[in-house]
Amino acid sequence: MIRGVRGATTVSNNQEAEIIESTEELLKEMIEQNDLEATNVASVFISVTSDINATFPAKALRRLPDWTYVPVMCMKEINVEGSLPLCIRIMMHINTDKAQQKIHHVYLRNTSILRPDLQKN
Repeated sequence: MIRGVRGATTVSNNQEAEIIESTEELLKEMIEQNDLEATNVASVFISVTSDINATFPAKALRRLPDWTYVPVMCMKEINVEGSLPLCIRIMMHINTDKAQQKIHHVYLRNTSILRPDLQKN
């Protein structure tokens, strides 16, 4: 079965190094909390708010060992007035037998406001 794993983080500045570092931190946390292996990942979608354009955050995925063949795509979030700025979101599609309630969604930095209902207690 394919399940989605959500994650989000923010950056302080629209700078390549910070975007890649923050994305890599988020990816690693999603992988660790869900005990993922690249061979079980169908695809990864990464979206950014309109104020992020210094680099492709997908570069962070390519720095991870064994993730070379995982399809990844970057895109823009819709520009909703009042939405969280400088935000990077990830939707990872994984092959798993886990129930949806057992999936760990990861929200770092200022992103806990996006889904407070999914935060760990």
